[in-house]
Amino acid sequence: MLSTQAHESPTARASLASAFTSLAIALILFTVAPSAAIEAEAGRSHDPKAETRELVSQAIATLRDSGLSLGEKRQKLRALVAGRFDFADMARSALGYHWRELSREQRQQFVVGFTAFIEGVYLDKIQYYAGQDIVLDGERIDPPGYAQVNAKVVQQGRDAIPLDFCLRQEDNDWKIYDLTVDEISITANYRNQFSRVIEQRGLGQLMSDLRAKQQELDASLGKG
Repeated sequence: MLSTQAHESPTARASLASAFTSLAIALILFTVAPSAAIEAEAGRSHDPKAETRELVSQAIATLRDSGLSLGEKRQKLRALVAGRFDFADMARSALGYHWRELSREQRQQFVVGFTAFIEGVYLDKIQYYAGQDIVLDGERIDPPGYAQVNAKVVQQGRDAIPLDFCLRQEDNDWKIYDLTVDEISITANYRNQFSRVIEQRGLGQLMSDLRAKQQELDASLGKG
């Protein structure tokens, strides 16, 4: 089966980073409610750093809402997904050259399964949130239409973990197409993992594993 670990490393720092990687992404992966996004649309700056700051603050506010149970937070966080991540591009990148082997229908199925897999991984991690914060730092814009926003996950008594957002501009909006946590790319990590599954068990098995993850997520959120 597919692993829910973002990455593994024998070093102490990488092990620590691994423990917080899922948490860091949980902080920002499920973010802006559609209604809130519509209300704020007219006043949005359409600047990658400003949009990322808005995204982070709303996600953390949800996680810190003591009036919500864990289950309610999971439901709300998933419902808050509002087009800030380019899951189709992330899925294509994570599959690598194997993407060419899929039919149009299979590609659509893979994107759905990949999205559910990522959601399931990080919705499961929010129970370990212990007040960590994400502080935004620098910003680099690479024309035409690409940007990187640098941030760090602040941990009490431990070194901060670097967290970089890779964004692509679509019309006036910026969408995240990758994250690097402690210099490790999330999509590259899953590309390596998916490649191992395909080499050992075939592409059909990977698709089956993703469908199983999707069913698990639906069941955990009361949709099964």
